[in-house]
Amino acid sequence: MTQNPPYSSRKQTVSQQELVELVHKQLEALLQQENFQGAKTLLIPVQTPDIAEAIEKLPKSMQAIAFRLLSKQEAIEVYEYFDSSVQQSLMAEFKHQEVLDIVDKMAPDDRARLFDELPASLVRRLLEQISPSEREATSLLLCYKPGTAGRIMTTEYLAVKEDLTVSQAIERVRILASITETIYYLYVINRERFLTGIVSFKDLIIADSSERLDKIMMRDVVFVGTHTDQEEVAQIIQRYDLVALPVVDTEHRLVGIVTVDDVLDILEKEATEDIYAQGGIEAKGDKYFQTNVLAAARKRVVWLFVLLIANTATSAVISAHEDVLQQVVALAAFIPLLIDAGGNVGAQSSTVVIRGLNLKEVGVKKALQVVTRETITGGLLGVMLAIAVIIWAYFLEGSLPIAITVGLSLLAITVLAAVSGSGLPFLFGALGLDPALMSAPFITSVVDVLGVLIYLMLARTILQL
Repeated sequence: MTQNPPYSSRKQTVSQQELVELVHKQLEALLQQENFQGAKTLLIPVQTPDIAEAIEKLPKSMQAIAFRLLSKQEAIEVYEYFDSSVQQSLMAEFKHQEVLDIVDKMAPDDRARLFDELPASLVRRLLEQISPSEREATSLLLCYKPGTAGRIMTTEYLAVKEDLTVSQAIERVRILASITETIYYLYVINRERFLTGIVSFKDLIIADSSERLDKIMMRDVVFVGTHTDQEEVAQIIQRYDLVALPVVDTEHRLVGIVTVDDVLDILEKEATEDIYAQGGIEAKGDKYFQTNVLAAARKRVVWLFVLLIANTATSAVISAHEDVLQQVVALAAFIPLLIDAGGNVGAQSSTVVIRGLNLKEVGVKKALQVVTRETITGGLLGVMLAIAVIIWAYFLEGSLPIAITVGLSLLAITVLAAVSGSGLPFLFGALGLDPALMSAPFITSVVDVLGVLIYLMLARTILQL
């Protein structure tokens, strides 16, 4: 995918979004007036990602018209920035040759992502008709498992033999730069295509022209295998501040690179999945707001049933201690406060632990240390909240025993929530389950059921009921 210069400040980012909105509105107005030349002129100074966003905001009936106003090369670049749903919609509008022209010129990794979204029969037809070199590159990517380095890598990189001189390598850069995704690094290989080193473009320029590459290259290369998980790839690029990361096969032969722009897409996708999962929505990385209502309901109903069962258990606990509530009706008023406070503490603990697990800052070996830390934190929070609640409950009810019952219950529930919130993600991770998806419903269940039980048991003891 073509890279554009990043905006240097938040102020520029905001103004750029305003520019996109302005372009979108003007473009829509010009298309409504059928002023196609004016629309074409409007888009000339606009950057490629902004053109894509402006076209995406148009009504579907206008998207294909606006897209056809672009030059062939610009259309190919803009198409790569579209969301997959817009890509498919436009593909249905194009003539067969137009589709082939665009698909054939796309970067192999972007083409593979598009093919993931298309019906298998259409993918086979397109593969048969694109150029042999592009077919080979795309087929190579499609043979790897989705979500791996092999699937997201691009085969458009600069590889040079280690016995070349600097001047020979620079000449190769001149020849291949136009068809290469990035030229910041040259990947050095031997005759068997084994990755042996890396040379930055800066080092190449300042080196003596007669020097051999194997004399100036850096041999300690950070790389990943084709089957490395894409999230791990993103973390490695982030950790070492890389522009691109080489990918090797099982025999250590260089087969592609993953660029930083692809990593940004991965991080956004993984973050979206985690956020959906923590909300109990099995989104599988989908664009949630582009799914129909029935599919959206299906994604959310599973864990709502879990919570419904948990609430039934909470109701059973309350029914079992109904006599306590009948004797001291005021106790019922504080139940929502206690379980909500516990749920909030549990959510905080699980969030920091799940974040730590995703970033590899903590692991199962540190589980006891992390749970202990969160338990102490929960205890401190419980003490502070309990003091405030005791004062508030006494002010409302005028009864010190009831106020103490509520305060001590809140302390116990807060500690319980901190333990379950920090411990359950480790437990589910050890069992091979997704901590983000599993933790939230179970933490809610534990806090609701045990929290109410603790509260009513303490009420029996302190109030001698």
